[in-house]
Amino acid sequence: MIVPFPPGGGNDIIARAVSQRLSEVVGQQVIVDNRPGAGGVVGVTLAAQAGPDGYTMLLGSLGMLAHNPALKRDLPYDPPRDFAPVTLLVTSPMLLAVHPAVPAKTVQELIALAKASPGKLTYASAGTGSSLHMTGELFLRATGTDMLHVPYKGTGPAIIDLVGGRVDLIFSTMPPALAQVRAGKLRALGVTTRARASALPDVPTVAESVKGFEVANWQGVVVPAKTPAVIVKRLHGDLSTAMRTPAMAETLTQQGLEAAVGTPEQFGALIKAEIATYTQLVKAAGIKLE
Repeated sequence: MIVPFPPGGGNDIIARAVSQRLSEVVGQQVIVDNRPGAGGVVGVTLAAQAGPDGYTMLLGSLGMLAHNPALKRDLPYDPPRDFAPVTLLVTSPMLLAVHPAVPAKTVQELIALAKASPGKLTYASAGTGSSLHMTGELFLRATGTDMLHVPYKGTGPAIIDLVGGRVDLIFSTMPPALAQVRAGKLRALGVTTRARASALPDVPTVAESVKGFEVANWQGVVVPAKTPAVIVKRLHGDLSTAMRTPAMAETLTQQGLEAAVGTPEQFGALIKAEIATYTQLVKAAGIKLE
């Protein structure tokens, strides 16, 4: 199972939990292969070029399968062309978290702080074009604020620097940031979904302060496009079984994630719809990569 980011980030945490349960279901070890670089492009391209035999899977996310195609004209892969969807696995909000030294205690206070000192606050991401970056850019445009984007090679390294006080805030996937919030090393200001997260019921939604702001992150499994349908069907069944185990349910609860297993056709339709949505958003907002 290829993960296009370093160990420690949200995609890696999910992949390791799923691979462990999947190994138990199929009776064969599923190895997580971290291949970071270029905001996920290196690992995704490697997966697209793998043999279509069912032995190589990609843990794909909103950023890699929708944001990147919307942002990059010269992308070396095309999700609908190069991958066969197997199943959506989980959905979750992005978590807006700040270092405790940042004086803002609410989203409103963060906006006011950013407007008082344009370009001074720094927000970390898992790389240019990642879900963390895109969510941050959408927030800046929705609030009329200016902050400095600091890209890292994955969520794990970004969280480490945020905890260390080298950057001020992040729009993170839930698993890595949630652990630091619970440990008191980061302060949660808001979640990006329409409803509050069950894992952090006292943390408001960003939309409670910024009307209409909503971003839902997701992860799922895809395989190379020419993988035979019978293999895709078997992988779908095995993954569905793995996601229904009590141990997996406990992991999802701990990480603030929601199971979202569906059919390959439903996942394929979601990917295409998200690409269309973010392509329109990028054009309308004038978001450009450096």
